[in-house]
Amino acid sequence: MRGKNLTKMLKAIELLSLPKGTTINEMAKALDIDVRSVYRLLDTMQDLGFPVWDEKIPFQKKKQWKIDQSYLLKLPNIKIPDFNLTYLEIIFLYMLKNQSYLFKNNYLETYINSAFYKITENVPALEQKLLKKIDSLFISKSVQTKVYKGKEEIIQSLIEAVIKKESCEIKYHSFYDEKIKIIKADPLHFFENNGGFYIIINKTGLEEIRILAVERIIEIQNTGKKFEYPQNIEPEKFLDSSFDIISDKKFKAEIWFSKKQAKYIKERNWSYFQKIKENEDGSIIISMEISGWQDLKKWILSYGPDAKVLKPQKMVEEIISDLKKIINNYET
Repeated sequence: MRGKNLTKMLKAIELLSLPKGTTINEMAKALDIDVRSVYRLLDTMQDLGFPVWDEKIPFQKKKQWKIDQSYLLKLPNIKIPDFNLTYLEIIFLYMLKNQSYLFKNNYLETYINSAFYKITENVPALEQKLLKKIDSLFISKSVQTKVYKGKEEIIQSLIEAVIKKESCEIKYHSFYDEKIKIIKADPLHFFENNGGFYIIINKTGLEEIRILAVERIIEIQNTGKKFEYPQNIEPEKFLDSSFDIISDKKFKAEIWFSKKQAKYIKERNWSYFQKIKENEDGSIIISMEISGWQDLKKWILSYGPDAKVLKPQKMVEEIISDLKKIINNYET
């Protein structure tokens, strides 16, 4: 069976194993195929011995398709023992669930929903009402998040490579130089940043960390070759050393912020190495040793007249030049 067909079959099993089952139209939408192809897939599954069946939905013409749950129990799975969650533990689980906006509107969201369905199904009816109230406590803003529809297979392959510690070859669109590159990579960790999903990789055999944007990965091939986690690499410190996610040569910077913005700046840690000096007029000067030249410059410019670079002088000159170009854009 070809890789893509196998992936669609695995997705179909997930849908069929939902407690309520699934309809033909739901499968067609989730698998991004037409209705006729769904029926062909179901026929193939039945030919292979999967106990797939349908039942009529009461008072409706359409049918619900399911897979025998006793058969699923024979498949490999991670079994978790019974446990009791405290009220606050449940609240924060739902908070995490509602922050999973990166996976909204694609089939990966079904895994999250399925896990929480199991939580609600195992509590009494009265407590289920409370869980619904808890679920409505948190909402997520997703307007500026990146889109991952169509990247599900790539994400799955990356997850598998991280867990199994397997090297892979990644076909990647680099926006920096507008080139398509083939990167031999050892995938290490995922992380989220400003509505985007990223993966930290080590270039195979080089101990050279890079960050890849998942949505720019065009293709991935798992090589099956195992790798050892690099001993001299600390991903958390690597991320903390840059202002955003672009890591380049470190430099020392000093930025003045007005009294109006000072209280907001003091609320956060902007750098692993930062110091804040408070001035008598309520303004502040933040000093930091950081990498990510362009990211820091864009951040400073976003504050308009309420921020001013004091050091380094080269950045002062670049910002003056940028501001002149901005004025020219509006005058012409």
